[in-house]
Amino acid sequence: MTLSNPVPPGEDGGADHDLAAESTRVAARARSSWILRLPVISHLRGSVGLQRGMLITGLVLVIGLLLTALFAPLVAPYGFAQTGVDGERFGGQQPPSAEHLLGTTVTGFDVLSRVIWGTRTAVAVMVCAVVASLFLGSAVGLLSGYLGGWLDRVLVMLADAIYAFPSLLLAIVMSIVISGGQSNAWGGILAAAISITVVFVPQYFRVIRAEVVQLKAEPFVEAAKVIGTGHKRVMGTHLLRNATRTLPLIFTLNSSEAILTLAALGFLGFGIEPTSAAEWGYDLNRAMADATSGIWWTGLFPGLAIVAAVLGVTLVGESINDLNDPRLRTRKKRSRARRKAAA
Repeated sequence: MTLSNPVPPGEDGGADHDLAAESTRVAARARSSWILRLPVISHLRGSVGLQRGMLITGLVLVIGLLLTALFAPLVAPYGFAQTGVDGERFGGQQPPSAEHLLGTTVTGFDVLSRVIWGTRTAVAVMVCAVVASLFLGSAVGLLSGYLGGWLDRVLVMLADAIYAFPSLLLAIVMSIVISGGQSNAWGGILAAAISITVVFVPQYFRVIRAEVVQLKAEPFVEAAKVIGTGHKRVMGTHLLRNATRTLPLIFTLNSSEAILTLAALGFLGFGIEPTSAAEWGYDLNRAMADATSGIWWTGLFPGLAIVAAVLGVTLVGESINDLNDPRLRTRKKRSRARRKAAA
């Protein structure tokens, strides 16, 4: 007589039901429009509970940041370097009032205008640095993982050496080399973007290279080579498309680090001149002396802007990371299904 293994109580058929439900959801996503399959939109549709709350909060903050940067000339009441209107100066260190909702700085700048215009500088550095490192790191990682050999060993060693440098120290050095420590708007953006790009390239390089090394041994890649597919088509069509699954997460997390690096440069005095562009780190540096005199508004609002921007991008990245983990997603759906069955 053959004895079967006992089935744990409460889990009879649960795994098969979860597998069937997951298969149905995957098939439904495959039949949906390409717009609904975009990274953030698909994650938003598949999120529940706390994950959805985190993702929505992050998206609201990020969209607010981008819209403020885009419409800064229309939203800001004054220019970022404007100290008066109609021949009358604003006055330094004025508290928040009807004319200046967030007060003025010691040099007479309107705090609200500086915070709004500062979003343009932050978004410009974030986009330039992260996009450049994304394309450069992905291209080098794809080439290194596919070709292998001595080229792969040299690139891996070079990436490890670059990754050992602190990003802030490299940003300071690049700022001094490019602009002598004090720069105009594009000089400061370029200095911060280049330094951040150099630091971020090894991250994308490692991720893409590891995926390509694993994928190039798969049967579909071998079959493409057997039928005579060229190396460029194999790398671009078969490998790159399947090796970029984790890039949206790295992109969002690096974006928040780019904002912090720019703010640190300005705070240490290696940022952008105040008459060239508004920058939150510089405003924080100038507000340090005001804090001891009880003038809180010159440093509070630029600091809150940095926190809101970094928090929004980080929440989006962490939410995407949680939703990309099938174990977390399955556990949530399974526990919800069990609660319904128990009720």
